[in-house]
Amino acid sequence: MIEPRPEIRQIALLTNPAAGHGKAQAATRRARARFEERGVAVRELVGVDGAASRRLAVEAVADGVDALVVVGGDGMIHLSLPAVCGTPTPLGVIPAGTGNDQARAYGWPRKTPEQAADVVTEGYTRRVDVGQVSTADGRTQLFGSVLASGFDSLVSDRTNRMRWPHGRARYNIAMLAEFANLRPLPFRLTTADGTVIERNLLLVAVGNTSSYGGGMRICPDADPSDGVFDVTVVDSASRRSVLRRTPSVYRGTHVRSPEVEVLRTSELHIESSGINAYADGEYLGPLPATVSLLPRAVSLLVAQ
Repeated sequence: MIEPRPEIRQIALLTNPAAGHGKAQAATRRARARFEERGVAVRELVGVDGAASRRLAVEAVADGVDALVVVGGDGMIHLSLPAVCGTPTPLGVIPAGTGNDQARAYGWPRKTPEQAADVVTEGYTRRVDVGQVSTADGRTQLFGSVLASGFDSLVSDRTNRMRWPHGRARYNIAMLAEFANLRPLPFRLTTADGTVIERNLLLVAVGNTSSYGGGMRICPDADPSDGVFDVTVVDSASRRSVLRRTPSVYRGTHVRSPEVEVLRTSELHIESSGINAYADGEYLGPLPATVSLLPRAVSLLVAQ
């Protein structure tokens, strides 16, 4: 739901200098110039690491800024969610990441930082759902896009172990390596109504928004305002079948395949031995995990 346009006079502008392979620093300079041109006071924050960025975001919101604005990609949104969740302070985004999947979901301009800054100053607020996940290591975290477990999280595991090459190429090589090792994974899923699914699967993706991995529409009909997750469950299949259907994931038409099932639930317990969960491009922790939805928990600054 689109809500009345807020008055934005002072913002906290939070940057991860490494986001987008260095693009964030240039984007920050351009966005700040645009905000100041429009009479918006800017409190610039630079976190040296994730923990420092989270702390700066929480402090800025507690100080009463009109909006927290992050420069970066899905990872920056991920670390900022705890600061704004459950508060009236809206979150604005200057997309400067690698994947920018949430920018796609919410229509944040990706062409220029100036356009994104204009959305912050001229835009409207939208209350959206947020995912919450508790993993086997005792941690509880928030996420905004898609939680990955199974083949896709194994790819992320391998990517994180690699030191070369850099950028998207490293992810692509990791995917090819895991594809060569493609195997059935035993899962046990329990939905909010007590339904249990226990069988070998390729992956389980829990979508608040529709895409991950830079535009892979794994949960194509996910709506971040409907109070439920779209859960894409992919049965084990041959390598040939998986390879043939991979392009359809970018179109979102893979859900028509007989190997794919889509569930809708506000909570999901996921069990699979030796598998980790990822969301917003970030490591969350090992399974088993309980994923629950926090309805309308965050306010975003979006174009009308």
